[in-house]
Amino acid sequence: MPWIELSLNTTHEAVDWVCTLLAETVDIDDIQITQDIDGDLEHPQWAFTIYIHLPHDATSRIRVEKIVNLLSPLHRTGLTTEVQMSVIENKTTDADLLNPLVNRIGKRFVVLAPDTAYQSKVAGEIILRLKKTLSFGSGLHPATIVSLRLLERYVVPSMNVLDLGSGSGILSVAIAKLGASVLALDNDSTAVDATQDAVRRNGLEQQVTVMEGSLGCGSDFGHWMGGDTIGNVEKIEATQTFDLIVANILARMHIALAGDFQRALRQTDAHQGLLITAGFTSDREDDVVTALTEAGFEVIDCERINEWVALAHRLKAK
Repeated sequence: MPWIELSLNTTHEAVDWVCTLLAETVDIDDIQITQDIDGDLEHPQWAFTIYIHLPHDATSRIRVEKIVNLLSPLHRTGLTTEVQMSVIENKTTDADLLNPLVNRIGKRFVVLAPDTAYQSKVAGEIILRLKKTLSFGSGLHPATIVSLRLLERYVVPSMNVLDLGSGSGILSVAIAKLGASVLALDNDSTAVDATQDAVRRNGLEQQVTVMEGSLGCGSDFGHWMGGDTIGNVEKIEATQTFDLIVANILARMHIALAGDFQRALRQTDAHQGLLITAGFTSDREDDVVTALTEAGFEVIDCERINEWVALAHRLKAK
């Protein structure tokens, strides 16, 4: 049967936004992503091409218009090219792509699709296998990359870690593969399903607990990604429970949750609670740092890609 193929080029920043915007419009199996292997993977203009496939039928015109309208803000802000359309006889599949994603992050992490053939070339590499998902956190967005770089430095096997806003599950899988125990928490059911799948695919069920819920006041502010208010989900009122919290969510959420972060971390003579914040750009950095400083944190480390930043904070000694 004929198919309509929509395609657009994107920056690193736009990949997860495109998939999130399409979550209610396109089946995940009808989206393919290929990378530009000739460019600088951290500072290209266009790092990836996204292909979207729709059956060529009586509803296709309306669906195309909806997709173009959904993605037009990303085009207007320079994060993607304009959507191109063509009619093809056979849908492109992942097997047809010339450059399947082999995404190296930090010193050890390698992010792969479940069926990507890969021979490790570096001792100590940590393989994270994730299926395509419409949840945030593909490993291609700078906010995810800088989060992983900090986690690689600070996670140790004895830790009990909270991954707040787990999205695709990539950070939870990485933390568990570094040896820690993880509570993966998200207030979006699609993200919870994606995290559960990632945990199973990587054989980490004994180390990762996945829940639909929020920390403290989190759900009072709606979806992590800034969408509409969501239904009631379980609220975790953690008190000195975690050694480290990682949260790759919007700046306004970090600011609102500053006090909850402080109360959820345990503090001992040997270990001051650690917090890794990401999901925002440098224009909101001072706001996040101010809120967390007032809640008793100090910044001890950071990672940056262009304007995207991740910060490592430690609770100040009492």
